[in-house]
Amino acid sequence: MCHMSALVIGLGNPGPEYAETRHNIGQMVIAELARAGGASLSANRKVNARVAQVRIGGIGPAGVSATVATPSSYMNVSGGPVSALAKYLSVEPTEVVVVHDELDIPFGTIKLKRGGGSGGHNGLKDITKALGTPDYVRVRVGVGRPPGRMDAAAFVLKAFSSTERKELPMLISDGADAVEAVVVDGLEAAQLRFHTK
Repeated sequence: MCHMSALVIGLGNPGPEYAETRHNIGQMVIAELARAGGASLSANRKVNARVAQVRIGGIGPAGVSATVATPSSYMNVSGGPVSALAKYLSVEPTEVVVVHDELDIPFGTIKLKRGGGSGGHNGLKDITKALGTPDYVRVRVGVGRPPGRMDAAAFVLKAFSSTERKELPMLISDGADAVEAVVVDGLEAAQLRFHTK
């Protein structure tokens, strides 16, 4: 089984006012991976990100050593920290895994893909520009569409609804499982598992 030298990055905005918002679901998944791996994220000024080393997929031969990180920059300038981390760790752009919120997927659903457009997601747009390729892996965590005529940009900066908050721990846990599946078993196997639920 060929393992990626895993670099997993969860997107979001810095600061307590954004911590609980839909746009920060990527960061929540990274926090869960760090917690599960018994590590805590610490600021690395060189790469402008909070970083932790964890083993994903358990101890022993099945486990993969991974760097999990959240950029310390705002979402729409995520590219700098992501490309700095990839260079710092000598990880190919195509081996980078990015966890992010996705409006085009219903709340509670996770989809995995490599490459593609940014779908209006400014974080992804900036990462594609900084890495020089769209061909990194995306773990797309569904946050659903805004209700009525609400602007998508306003919607993603709002906190999850009280109904959603009840299911949020499950969604974060699924997101962490999806990352683990990608890193340990590879993208195709992970897609089979998560897309046929």
